[in-house]
Amino acid sequence: MRLSQMLFVTLREDPAEAELPSHKLLLRGGFIRRLSPGTYTYLPLLWRVLQKISEIVRQEMNAIGGQECLMPQLQPAEIWRESGRWDVYTQAEGIMFALTDRQGREQGLGPTHEEVITLLARDLIRSYRQLPQTLYQIQTKFRDEIRPRFGLMRGREFIMKDAYSFHANEESLRQTYQDMHRAYCRILSRCGLQFRVVDADAGAIGGPTAASQEFMVLASAGEDDILYTPDGSYAANVEKAVSIPPEAAPSPYDSVQILDTPGTETIDKLAEFLKISPTVILKNVLYQALYDNGMRVAVLLSIRADQEVNEVKLSNHLSRLAERYQASKLLTLTLADADIQSSWQGDPIPVGYIAPDLPDRCLGQTQKNLAPKILRLADQTAALMKNFVTGANEPGKHVGGVNWGEHYPLPEVVDVRKAQAGDRSLLNPEQILETTRGIEIGHIFQLGLKFSLPMRATFTDEQGSEHPLWMGCYGIGVSRLAQAAVEQSHDANGIIWPVAIAPYQVVVVVPNISDAQQMEVAERLVRELTAAGIETLWDDRDERAGVKFKDADLIGIPYRVTTGRSLKQGKVELTERATGQAIEIPIEEVVATLKERLEAALAVPD
Repeated sequence: MRLSQMLFVTLREDPAEAELPSHKLLLRGGFIRRLSPGTYTYLPLLWRVLQKISEIVRQEMNAIGGQECLMPQLQPAEIWRESGRWDVYTQAEGIMFALTDRQGREQGLGPTHEEVITLLARDLIRSYRQLPQTLYQIQTKFRDEIRPRFGLMRGREFIMKDAYSFHANEESLRQTYQDMHRAYCRILSRCGLQFRVVDADAGAIGGPTAASQEFMVLASAGEDDILYTPDGSYAANVEKAVSIPPEAAPSPYDSVQILDTPGTETIDKLAEFLKISPTVILKNVLYQALYDNGMRVAVLLSIRADQEVNEVKLSNHLSRLAERYQASKLLTLTLADADIQSSWQGDPIPVGYIAPDLPDRCLGQTQKNLAPKILRLADQTAALMKNFVTGANEPGKHVGGVNWGEHYPLPEVVDVRKAQAGDRSLLNPEQILETTRGIEIGHIFQLGLKFSLPMRATFTDEQGSEHPLWMGCYGIGVSRLAQAAVEQSHDANGIIWPVAIAPYQVVVVVPNISDAQQMEVAERLVRELTAAGIETLWDDRDERAGVKFKDADLIGIPYRVTTGRSLKQGKVELTERATGQAIEIPIEEVVATLKERLEAALAVPD
């Protein structure tokens, strides 16, 4: 491809809209162009990248028995109501683009396709003889992000591969889940990326108890925190991670004492005022949970004061309690700020001085859609505390030397603390958790019966008995992967594409197009390289040599061949983008040398 004939416009300055290096470079290199917040045109260079990623994904999906299909993007609301997710996606999370058509029917633009595929399975899968089945698609998804940002990382429209499997039993599901795990590892390895597989929360797709793993491309600008052990035995997203917290300091209070503690509304202020470790202090955090039937529940969580609440874990636990409040799922969990507390219409709450026995009268008289009693929970770190310090339910007052069972009833004990770097591993306490950041590229779930039960997707066994289908779900962000590759691999001069997904493998640069010999050798090399199956870009523009070299570095083509002054010796310059190493080689050896290097880079991992 001649660069002079391509729609190719590069920028010398970073666009004001871009924050991440990868976003800046994709815009500057002429890979994408923004249409509106969160929506981009994929220009020819990036489209080649996306096609290569898609083909790698397609090959690995086909290798494990996946069957490619294409499902509608426009989905009727009734199938989402069948699964119970319409309100979650349109109201609680609010990420679905919802609309009403001219017949007055509610529709949504698909952020995901569990409902569509489950309906398909319900209609087409009848017998155990048809199982297992795995279907996948590569297509555009839509999510109404509140704040689209970071280019293709968090957009409103993006390309995704999503696969769904159907099984007669859990054992079969686990086998396909492991096949997908290996396929995803191969996809990321073939794309030339460094990554970690981590335990993850399944969220609204999988539910709080589903087996789930995320595939994280390692990058300092990643949105996700990963905790892992140096020996590689454990890795998890911080939302899912578990660990052994630091030991608590001994309490200086061996009997009950009322403590005057004015101006100590925060843990730091209280610890400094009393000259004690935060591990001796019990903090009590108020939340309001809202369920899908409109019921509001005041939640008081007690946790050791040096620890933070993992609100994903807490939300999952509260979701499991939905039936207690005649609901089916949790919609939102919110810190009980002043506005929420005033809506309860009860006694004033001594913020900063709350005790575990905060009276239920803080909720006021009986109100519609407000549970009359506070739901009290204690994190495991809180349950183990002795002779601790906590609020006295009175401004400016704390109490020390108190204990569970003696001074306060021990609430239901839950594990909702946030694991952090420096904690000991549960698997091996000698291993200390470390942290890194990553970009989530893939996510696999064992859905189990989450969708097949409410949507009545069943099969008949050998005896003719009817059973719900076991399901798995497996997603990988194709357009997100492209930008993650740039985020992981770039330098001050531009992008460094991995060979497997680079838009072109080689760029032939002619420093001076008015030099007949340079043009003649370049044309010959382009012809020979193309005939050898090497994807070649020819920079034949009427530009200064410096501009061409800068653009070649900016767009990140793995190898550059320059037909310059060394032609007098029958040689050209071969430069490797990743290392910057340049060598002069005879013109006759260019094709063989590049073929050898490219074949080594494209070798499929075991």
